[in-house]
Order: sequence, then C-alpha cells, then structure tokens
Amino acid sequence: MNSRHADKLELLSATPKKPRPGAPPLLFLHGAYTAAWCWQEYSLPFFAAAGFHSHALSFSGHGASRRREHLDHYSISNYVEDVVETIAGLPAPPVLIGHSMGGFVLQKYLEEHAAPAAILMCSVPPQGLAASAIGMLFGHPSVFADLNQLMSGGEVSIDGLRNALFAQPVALKELTRYYHLAQPESHRAIWDMMLFNLPRPNRVLAHLPDGREDLLILGAEQDIIIPASLVEMTARSYGARATIFPDMGHGLMLEADWRIPAQAMLDWLRQRFP
Repeated sequence: MNSRHADKLELLSATPKKPRPGAPPLLFLHGAYTAAWCWQEYSLPFFAAAGFHSHALSFSGHGASRRREHLDHYSISNYVEDVVETIAGLPAPPVLIGHSMGGFVLQKYLEEHAAPAAILMCSVPPQGLAASAIGMLFGHPSVFADLNQLMSGGEVSIDGLRNALFAQPVALKELTRYYHLAQPESHRAIWDMMLFNLPRPNRVLAHLPDGREDLLILGAEQDIIIPASLVEMTARSYGARATIFPDMGHGLMLEADWRIPAQAMLDWLRQRFP
C-alpha cells in the first residue's frame, strides 16, 4: 500500500497482486470529520486482495491534503472538484464508494459526471442533513453537541466518538488512534448538505450506465447519525433497495464486523464486473 499526492491531494492506494481482468478501479470517499485513513484500516487491503486497484481520497483540508488551514472555505462543490481532479489521474473511470458526507459528494459528482457504478454507505440523503440533525438533537443530544464541538475545532470525549461511530465493541487502543485522527469539518460544506446544494436524483441516475441497477445503497441498523430510515429514504429517492446491516453503527468500515458489508460490496461488484 502506498500514499501519493496528486497536486497536494492525499491519495492512499492499494495495488492488487493479482488484478481482476477488466475490473475498474475503486475510489473511496470519506465522511465528515475524517479523511482517507478510515478506508486504509480494512477496506483498501480487502478490495486489493480481491483484485481491485483501490484508492482513498482525502478532500482538500482533510488528512494530508492541501490547505488544511483553509478548511472552512471549502464547499461541497470544492470536494467534487477534488474528485474530478483525482479521477483525471487514474488510468480508468473508477467505481465510486462514498460514506456519509462522501456519499453526498458522490451524488453531486454524478450530477455532471459519469461513473461505471456507485455505492452509498450510510450516506447523507439527497434531501440533506436536516432530518438527521433534528433526530440527533432530540434523540441523541450529546452526540449532536459533540459533533458541533468537533466541527468548530474543539475536543470531544473518546466516549463521544464511540457513541457516534460504533455499535459494536472497539478496542480502546484503536478508538484512541481514531480519536487523534479525527478533525474539524467545514461549516460551509455542512450548510451545503443542510439545504444549499442538494443533489437531484434524476441527474445522478442519468450518469450511471444502467441507472439504479448500478447504485448500491447500504446502511446500519444502529446508526444514530444517518439512521436506517434515512438510508431507506435515499433508496426510495433512487427507486432502489437499501441493505441495512444489523447491530452495526455509522462507522461501517471500522466496526468489528466490517467484513460483512465489505463482502456484500465485493459480491455486488463481482456481479456487475464479472
């Protein structure tokens, strides 16, 4: 596995020892408060071992990407531009896999650009973040407060991170490492996801070869940030079905049972690209 910078955009990559013939590369897009590192833990090596060239991008202001000190200036459109720039440096158009905010960025990308297929994981729905914010405010006020604190550069408790991301046990050593890797998020990007720059599902589907057949939508039963009900709403918006994984939280790719959703994604990819 290696890390490179595409004009100061961090791109973590895993190269398969036995590439799958004809398979497109995969490009993973992270959610708010994180960076490409969240895919490096398990996802990149898992999909590379299955024969897929796998890459994870850190949006501008995130991880080791450019101009972190200007984070609050970045909009969702800027993150879409990061995706366009990154894809231009890949040998072939990738399948896009977006988690949470990354799923929202993925939808906005597909409004104007084509992709061979796409996967939304616990994604912000096309209707935006408002329902999620209201649900957290009344149902999980401590998580809502922690996320607002983190967005502004403040510190949150390790237990706050655990409650936000995990429904399954996570070792304190790993949780502490994730805690130190977490970072603030752009206020401008959050407001874009609330109401200022919402995706248009018809335009999204128009840029997938077989429309909804090329869109996989995944959620987690115990997700308190993007609840399963909002994942189901996303699926209805696209005329698709959602797969909800029981006993898992928002951080699907980092949960103890991460391999279950990863295998579901891999099975779907193998069907689409035999």
